[in-house]
Amino acid sequence: MKKLRISYLVLLLLVVTWSDMLGQGCSDAGFCTMGAMKPDQYYSEKVDVKLRSVEINAYRGTTTLSPVVYVLTADMTFSITNKLFVQAKVPYQTVTGNLGDTGGLGDISLSLTRNLLETKKGVLSATVGTKIPSNHSDIEKQNNEFLSEGQDLPMYYQTSLGSYDFIAGGAWINEKWLFATGIQIALTQNQNDFRWGQWLGYPNGQPHAEPDPYIFEYPLANNLKRGTDVMLRVERNFRFTNFNFNVGLLPIYRITKDEVYDFDIDQRVKLDGTTGLALTALLGAGYSFNVNSGVKFLYGKKITDRKVNPDGLTRNYVTSLSYVYRF
Repeated sequence: MKKLRISYLVLLLLVVTWSDMLGQGCSDAGFCTMGAMKPDQYYSEKVDVKLRSVEINAYRGTTTLSPVVYVLTADMTFSITNKLFVQAKVPYQTVTGNLGDTGGLGDISLSLTRNLLETKKGVLSATVGTKIPSNHSDIEKQNNEFLSEGQDLPMYYQTSLGSYDFIAGGAWINEKWLFATGIQIALTQNQNDFRWGQWLGYPNGQPHAEPDPYIFEYPLANNLKRGTDVMLRVERNFRFTNFNFNVGLLPIYRITKDEVYDFDIDQRVKLDGTTGLALTALLGAGYSFNVNSGVKFLYGKKITDRKVNPDGLTRNYVTSLSYVYRF
C-alpha cells in the first residue's frame, strides 16, 4: 500500500510539473521518436523486455513565434517475433496563436524495428519507416475580417507537414547508454499557399492597410519540399529500482536545402539558410509502477537552430509526459 501511494505521488508530481513548463517538440519532423531512435527506452538485464506496449504522450510546445502547439499521441508497439516489432504513432494536434486556432489529426508514423544483436553488453537494433500526411498543409484561416476566403495559414499553424517521408535509423542501448542515428527524407512536397500579401490589414481589419511587420516573420513555404535530415542521439541513463533519470544531446543536421515555389519568378528555388544544425539538450525522468507500467517525463532546451525554418518546426523548449503500459 505504501508503495502504491508513492507511485501515485510521483505521477501527480510529474503531471503538475508538465502543466507548469513552457514547451515541447524536438525541432524535427518526427523521426527522433521512432523505433530504435526513441529516447528513454526501457532496458533491463534481469527482466525480459516486453516488446508490446501502448504509450499515451501529452505534448505542449512553444514556437519561436506566438503559436503554441499541443499534441496528444497514441504510440503503439506490437511484436511480430522476439526480435521484430512494428510501431504506429497517431497524433491529434491543436495550435493556438495570434493568427488563429487550428486542430486535427497529425501525421501518422509507421515503422519496423529489428534487434540485430543482443549481448550482455547491450542491444543493437535498426528501424525503417515512413510518415503519412493527414492533409496537404493547407488549413485556412476561418471567419477572418481582414482576409479573403481561401487563404492558407503559415506552416506553424498546420497540423501536417503535408509530405510522405522515408525514415531509417539504428541504435545501441545498454544499462547506461543510448546511441542512435537516423535519416529522414521528404519524398513529396506540400500544398501550402501562405503569402504575406494576403494579410493586408492585419491585425486591425483595414483592407488597404500595410501588413503588420509581424507577418513577415513567418517564412514562406509554398509547395515546400523539406531538405534531408540526419540525427544523432546521445543519452546517458541512471537506473534504479523504480526510478530512472537521463541526460542527453540531440543534434539534427539538415544536409540539403529546402525547396519552395517562388511566385515572383514562377519557378522552384532552393532556400539559403535552411541547412545546418539544430541542437537540443535533453533531461528526462521515469518511474516504473511495476514491470508493466510507468510514466516518463522529458524536457529539452534549444541550443542552436537553423537560420531559416519554413517548415515551422523550430521550438524554444521541449517537454512531454507519457504513460506507458507494456504487455
